[in-house]
Amino acid sequence: MTTADERLQLLKKRIRELLPKDVRITDVQFEGPSIVIYTEDTHRFLDDSSLVRMLAKELKKRISVRPSSSLLKPPEEAMKILRKELPEESGIKDIYFNIDRGEVIIEAEKPGVCIGKQGVSVKEIAKKIGWKPLVIRAPPIRSSIIENIRRYLRDESEFRREFLKKVGKRIFRKKLSTDNWLRVTMLGGCREVGRNAFLVSTPETKVLIDCGVSVGSEMIPYLYVPEVSPLDSIDAVILTHAHLDHSGLLPLLFQYGYEGPVYMTQPTRDMMALLLLDYIDVTSRDGGRIPYKSSHIRDVIRHTITLKYGEVTDIAPDIKLTLYNAGHILGSSIVHLHIGNGAYNIVFTGDIKYEHTFLFEPAFNGFQRIEALVIESTYGGPEDIQPPRKDAEKRLKEVIERTINRGGKVIIPAFAVGRSQEVMIALEHMKLPVTVYLDGMIWEATAVHTAYPEYLSRDLKEKIYQEQNPFLSEIFEQVDDVDKRREVIEEKEPSVILTTSGMLNGGPVLEYLRSLAPDEKNTLIFVGYQAEGTLGRRIQKGWKEIQFSTAGKIENVKINMEVETIDGFSGHSDRNQLISYVADMRTTPSKIVCVHGEGTKCIALASALHKRFSVETIAPHNLETIRFL
Repeated sequence: MTTADERLQLLKKRIRELLPKDVRITDVQFEGPSIVIYTEDTHRFLDDSSLVRMLAKELKKRISVRPSSSLLKPPEEAMKILRKELPEESGIKDIYFNIDRGEVIIEAEKPGVCIGKQGVSVKEIAKKIGWKPLVIRAPPIRSSIIENIRRYLRDESEFRREFLKKVGKRIFRKKLSTDNWLRVTMLGGCREVGRNAFLVSTPETKVLIDCGVSVGSEMIPYLYVPEVSPLDSIDAVILTHAHLDHSGLLPLLFQYGYEGPVYMTQPTRDMMALLLLDYIDVTSRDGGRIPYKSSHIRDVIRHTITLKYGEVTDIAPDIKLTLYNAGHILGSSIVHLHIGNGAYNIVFTGDIKYEHTFLFEPAFNGFQRIEALVIESTYGGPEDIQPPRKDAEKRLKEVIERTINRGGKVIIPAFAVGRSQEVMIALEHMKLPVTVYLDGMIWEATAVHTAYPEYLSRDLKEKIYQEQNPFLSEIFEQVDDVDKRREVIEEKEPSVILTTSGMLNGGPVLEYLRSLAPDEKNTLIFVGYQAEGTLGRRIQKGWKEIQFSTAGKIENVKINMEVETIDGFSGHSDRNQLISYVADMRTTPSKIVCVHGEGTKCIALASALHKRFSVETIAPHNLETIRFL
């Protein structure tokens, strides 16, 4: 019997001692970071929710309760009962079964009606079908990526069940060392923007935070160093958010032998899949080297364990993980790691926005304890002060109206995730007299946003719940094929074109640019960060001619159109916000590490934080290892 099995037997005994004697427990299992209790009396837990809270408090573990398999009616039979019992006025859109969790997910336009007063309706249904009903709000815009992921995970339910058991046993294994130390090795993202990857090491555990690609080049994280090898020595991977400079090379880990869990929020999982599939598609069309296959993206998805903000989760014998809102893009997370038994707390911000925006609440910084902070420095330089969002919106409107008045078209390159939706809301507020065309992945990414209103700002969430969804405004029109794109380019009327990619390093924006750049009536507006080495940065610097390769021929295109950069829409905090983020913490960390920024900006932010707070600050190079404990 392994140590993990011994611990499981002790937990089973303790759970039976804590629960009322008449509650029938058929099994207890480690499944990922949770202790899962299988019972023939699920109604007892439904009627008395305090039972789960009591167990979680006593055992200091995440507790899930599932019906024993003997209680589950066959899905076909359960579906008939559901169709009969669920109120028609709740607007049922979809029903599907999550076999590995014993859940039936019910998507309804009016989930409150479906649930009933104090959950009475779903409790009664659960008693009739055995399955645990989970009622969620039906997204107002259909998302094919979400539907495909759900279908795939249902197909992989048997794999998931065994995978989660293995992960659980690894998490709850006995600690082998009494030593206490913590090191972080910088595998990418130091004194640069791109290929973020940080390896957290303790005597027991290795955890990789992010594994990104470098946008505009083929540089990858230093995954071949001894600390990382072999990949199966890594206990867990944590993804802060879906942008490619953080997620782009996750599939490469699975190609080379990693088989462990990847922790992230649920919207991050869906956005990640969308961006990774697009990445290999665009790379293939541009003739670039494709680092992995779509099958490796599926590997990432089936190894994903999703967490909600604020959930404290064991991910190793000596590390607890909590994710918090980063305010950057949908589902983006700040990573809080609690090391040992109260020994140390380290926070990785990922990319943060410490400001109310149209989309999100400000990044969380209310940590009870924090000894070390690893913070982004994208806009850490002394000159990196962004205007207030209202000023940015006003200037955007002025530039667009100026272009419309001279009969021109506006191209706004934007990241499909985050910036596009932020700009969409700003454009909807302006009540422009022209059509706003959405091209690239923007519409699909927007659909994912509407599927997770609980991750959005309070104001936007309420608008979506009250069917005042700004993303469904009649000013927006989707461009979904090449013929429509050509029609938009050739039409005589002014328009606004919001399209990917945000740094002009691929995607439909290049076709618009090639056709519209020579005409001085038109305008190109940058609303997001342009990394070194990208076409966007070159044009921003003043290049007046660029080259396009078409059917093997090189075409020179003059940039006669107006080029504007409007700061204030970025999903990154500016210098003042970064400093305020630290200043507003309950306790100031004793060590601050500045990463994810050009070298001068990392150094400048580290210097400013040292002078302001009199703490140790570091702007490390890649491949450095820092000891924290």
